[in-house]
Amino acid sequence: MKDFLLNIDRSYLTLAYLLAAVLFIFGLKGLCRPKTAVRGNLLNALGMLIAVLATVPLMYREGHGPTADPNISPLSTIGLVVAAVLIGSVIGAFCALKIRMTAMPQMVALLNGFGGGASVLVAGAEQLANGKAADFDVAVAIFASGLIGAVTFWGSLVAFAKLEEYKAFKKPFFYPGLKTINALLGLAAVALLIYGITHPGETGAYWGLVALASVLGLTLVNPIGGADMPVVIALLNSYSGLAAASTGFVLGNSVLIIAGALVGASGVILTQIMCKAMNRSMTNVLFGTMGPSAGSASADDVYAGKVKATTADEVAMMLDGARRVVVVPGYGMAVAQAQHAVSELAQYLESKGVEVDFAIHPVAGRMPGHMNVLLAEAEVPYDKLKEMDEVNPTFSQTDVAIVIGANDVVNPVARTDPHSPIAGMPILDVDKARTVVVVKRSLSPGFAGIPNPLFAADNTLMYFSDGKKAILDLLAALKEQ
Repeated sequence: MKDFLLNIDRSYLTLAYLLAAVLFIFGLKGLCRPKTAVRGNLLNALGMLIAVLATVPLMYREGHGPTADPNISPLSTIGLVVAAVLIGSVIGAFCALKIRMTAMPQMVALLNGFGGGASVLVAGAEQLANGKAADFDVAVAIFASGLIGAVTFWGSLVAFAKLEEYKAFKKPFFYPGLKTINALLGLAAVALLIYGITHPGETGAYWGLVALASVLGLTLVNPIGGADMPVVIALLNSYSGLAAASTGFVLGNSVLIIAGALVGASGVILTQIMCKAMNRSMTNVLFGTMGPSAGSASADDVYAGKVKATTADEVAMMLDGARRVVVVPGYGMAVAQAQHAVSELAQYLESKGVEVDFAIHPVAGRMPGHMNVLLAEAEVPYDKLKEMDEVNPTFSQTDVAIVIGANDVVNPVARTDPHSPIAGMPILDVDKARTVVVVKRSLSPGFAGIPNPLFAADNTLMYFSDGKKAILDLLAALKEQ
C-alpha cells in the first residue's frame, strides 16, 4: 500500500482533479433548473468524492496534515479520510431527512457557516505549521482565508438565528454610530491583514484577525432585516466560496481553488439576481434597512372598513365558473406545509378543464428557489411554475388569483408609493386579476413591516385560515358542488 501511494503518477492525480472540476461545473449547471437539480446534486457529490479520493496519495506523499511523520501507516491515512467521509455522510443524511422544508434556508445558512469555519481552521493550522516559511502569496491566502472565513461563519450564524426567529435576533439591532463602527472594524481588519502578510510567522496576528473578523461578521449581518435575508444568504454563500478558494491557495490544491471559485462566482451572480428582483443595491442591503418609513400609511388607514372576508364555499363557487386560475405561493404556504394540498387543488381544477399556473417571485419565501423546491416536492409539473416576467402579462386574463401566504411580493405599494421601503421592487401583478383570494391567518405585515393595500382592494377577498386547512376545506367544498 505504501509503495502504491508513493508511486502513483501525479499526472493521474491531476486528471482526477480535472474530472472533479468538470463534474462541479456540470453539477452547478444542473442546479439552474428544478428538472435537472437532482442530477446536478449527484454530479457535485460524485465530483467531491473523486477529489477526496485523489487527495489521499497527495496527503501521504507530501506530508500534509496527520501524515507528516513518514512512519505513519498509509492505512491510517486512508482510515482518517474514510472516517471523515462516513461521519460527514451520516450527518448530511440525517439533516436531509430530518430538516423540514421550511427550515431549508436556515440549513443553507449553516452550511455556508461551516464552509467559512473550515477555512479558518485549515488556514490556521497551516499558519501554525509553516507560517514562518510561507511565501508572500501563501501568506496572503492564509490571512485572507481567516478574514473571509470568520466573517462568513459568524454572519451565517446570525442569519440562521434571524431565520429561526430567535427572540434576540428577530428584529434588526441598531445602535448609535453603527455604520461608523463597522467601517472602523473593516479598516482595522485590513490593517491587521496587511501586518499579518508582512509578518507571516506572527500567530497572534492571524488569530487576532480572526477575532476581529468574527465581530465584524456579527455587526454586519445583525442590523439587516428579515426581508433581505435571501440576499444575505446568497452573499454569504459567495463568501464561503471565496474562503474555500483562498484555502486552496494555502494548500496548493487546484480542485479546492476551482470549487471555491465556482461557489463564489455563482453566489455573486445569485446575489445580483436577488438584488435586481428586490430593486435594491448591494450597498443598500448591507448598510440599509427595510421597514416602515416616515409618512407611511398605518394599517388602520389602509384596512379600516375595507377588508372583505370570505369562506371556502364562496371561493368554491367562484372557482366553479373560472377558466383560468393562478396560484401565488409565499412563505405562509411553506409554514403551513400546504404544498401538497395546493398541488391536489390544482389537479382537481385541471380535471374540470380549468387552466392553472403557479406564479413564482424570485424572492418569495426565505431563499432563492424556496417555492420551486416546495412545489417540486409536491410533484407540481415544472412547466406550471411561471416566473414573474412570464406570468405578469397574464393576470389581466386571470379569473381568480389565489395568494397563499405571500405579502410583500404582491404589495402594489411598490408601484404607487415612491417613499415606501419596497418602492420600485418588481412584484407579481395579482391586483390586475378579476378576483383575488388571499389566504392568510391575519392582516399581519410581511418582512418589510408595512400594510398591503391589496388586502383591502375592491376585487380582493380575504380567506382567514391556516394555509393547509384553507386549501383542504376549499377542495372539499369544490367536491361537494
